[in-house]
Amino acid sequence: MNLYLIARIGMLCFVCVGMALAAGEAGGIPQVGQKAPKVDLPSQDGSKIRLSDYQGKWVVLYFYPKDNTPGCTIEAHNFQRDLGKFQEKNAVILGVSVDSTESHQDFCTKQSLTFKLLADTEKVVTTEYGSLRENGMALRNTFLIDPHGKIAKVWTGVKPQEHSEEILAALDELEKK
Repeated sequence: MNLYLIARIGMLCFVCVGMALAAGEAGGIPQVGQKAPKVDLPSQDGSKIRLSDYQGKWVVLYFYPKDNTPGCTIEAHNFQRDLGKFQEKNAVILGVSVDSTESHQDFCTKQSLTFKLLADTEKVVTTEYGSLRENGMALRNTFLIDPHGKIAKVWTGVKPQEHSEEILAALDELEKK
């Protein structure tokens, strides 16, 4: 009986690992060194934003769950606070959620945000970046894209309070290389 139970548990573990690997390959997170997946989305002002528009600049592409929620507001305020520091480093901030352009416009107005928030209502870009939750909202992940369009650094499960400083420190470190 114990051998049977051990064999069943072993088989279950094998199946779970296999499923996890398959899921990672299907909708995995882009890795450092890879070409960044295409971004072509409307911003809060209705203009189309393409990642290719920022060739020659660092791009902080951050995914967040929902406009006007506590963690997302803290994260956005910190990016806004540090916007000048990012600009000094030739970096732009692009936020992405599955909210509408109208929701983004309201969020930017209420919170005095001046950087672009992109509306991925079709969830295509969020999926491409492995950042879509099962509930249909975005995960809190960030991708630092280098001036040549490659992923330079990836953060998953971001803590909104300290994230802006983390990215600025990473940019400092990458500039030394």
